[in-house]
Amino acid sequence: MTSRHCETSRTDETLSERRIRSCNIAILGLVLVLADCPQASSSATQPLKIPPAHSSQTSSRTQKVSNPLNDLLDEAQKDIDKSDFAAAIDPLRKVIAAEPDVAYPHFQLAYVFTALERVAEARSEYERAIAIDPKMTAAYLNLGILLLDKEPAAAVTPLKKAVELTPAESRPRFLLGVAQERSGDFARAAETLEGASSLDPRDTDTLNRLGTLYLGLKRPSDAEPRFRAVLESKPGDSTALLGLAKSLDAGNKPGALEAFQDYLKAQPADKTARQRFIALLIASEKYDLALAEIDRVDAAEGPTSESLRERADVLVAQKKWDDAIVAVRKAVLLSPQDAALHGGLGRLMMQKRDFAGAEKELKIALTLDRTNLVYLKDLSSTFYLGGNYTSALAAMDEIAKKEKPVAFTWFVRGLCYDKLNQPKPALAAYQTFLAMTTDKNSDQVWQATERSKVLRRMVEGHN
Repeated sequence: MTSRHCETSRTDETLSERRIRSCNIAILGLVLVLADCPQASSSATQPLKIPPAHSSQTSSRTQKVSNPLNDLLDEAQKDIDKSDFAAAIDPLRKVIAAEPDVAYPHFQLAYVFTALERVAEARSEYERAIAIDPKMTAAYLNLGILLLDKEPAAAVTPLKKAVELTPAESRPRFLLGVAQERSGDFARAAETLEGASSLDPRDTDTLNRLGTLYLGLKRPSDAEPRFRAVLESKPGDSTALLGLAKSLDAGNKPGALEAFQDYLKAQPADKTARQRFIALLIASEKYDLALAEIDRVDAAEGPTSESLRERADVLVAQKKWDDAIVAVRKAVLLSPQDAALHGGLGRLMMQKRDFAGAEKELKIALTLDRTNLVYLKDLSSTFYLGGNYTSALAAMDEIAKKEKPVAFTWFVRGLCYDKLNQPKPALAAYQTFLAMTTDKNSDQVWQATERSKVLRRMVEGHN
């Protein structure tokens, strides 16, 4: 940080004869490394770039300090230039003790405390500088940046004031938009960032931030042109490449597959994006390309449980059940505590009508994740298809404790009781199904109706 806060003059100058010049303040990146925005994001994030310098030259009044105090300010400045921030505290405090109503030394001391990560003290000194000089733009801006990471809602007020004092500058608006976004005020954040973008249409930080915000707000058609604008000036910008891919994907627009491919060329280690890319290849029935992508990564990094899971997804889409089972078994060996892998293997084995094997894997999945109803439902289906109707009914009873049975469940219950030669509960289950179902022309309706006639005669005969 460079500063020339005093002018050469006679050694006997008084306070009213000596001027402090404002300095350009650089907030240190190592102090304010600001976290990504979550939200709205589900979610693509980007680091916030702190502006390199903020000037306090908008101070509303001329301030003068006698020569000994200028010496102290010079001493503090030399310490700051050497990044010896702790040493700068004492001379600045001496200046403040002598002249507590001068804004500049408070501002300098706030900067020093910021560099030392003494946030509470930095905040207090910035607020004191603002109280003395309500038009010191740099103090509002630096205070907002100081609070932006951990107290974004508190950062809004000083950043709003910085915007008011510098209406033609885009950066304060950008920072205010980030503070509003992090505070959950997404509508105002979008409005503020639009204002920043209109002041500086080529600022890629603002465009990327705005595009990401629109994605979080489920407005992909508004996000897409922002990312395209970034790519016009920065073709390899990874944030914009991913944002464009997500925008096209969310809007079901052509080109999403190619956009993910372009992004993965720039960021090949992004596993989430690669998973989505492979899913799009599968959805487009480009199975060979999907397998080639998996093979490429496996050749470079070796097979992982995730890549084997992806391979199984492709093979399932091709209805190659045996090959899919082999892939999932290999994945299970690498991640034996992964409930989803056991559950998926159980479902595949059920598809192959290996009900004993399916039961074993689904029970393991439930042991690892007892809250997952999908595994319990698959286990119930496995029991039913394997002819174990008593266990199927017990599993359905457990499911019913967690969610209300749908119409088809009552039909299956009726079938189970029917197979167990229990006409009364079978009839009740069929009747409940017939009362609940909305498709009155289905085969199940016909079957339940006809069986109900028979079961009713059996129940009446027993009575």
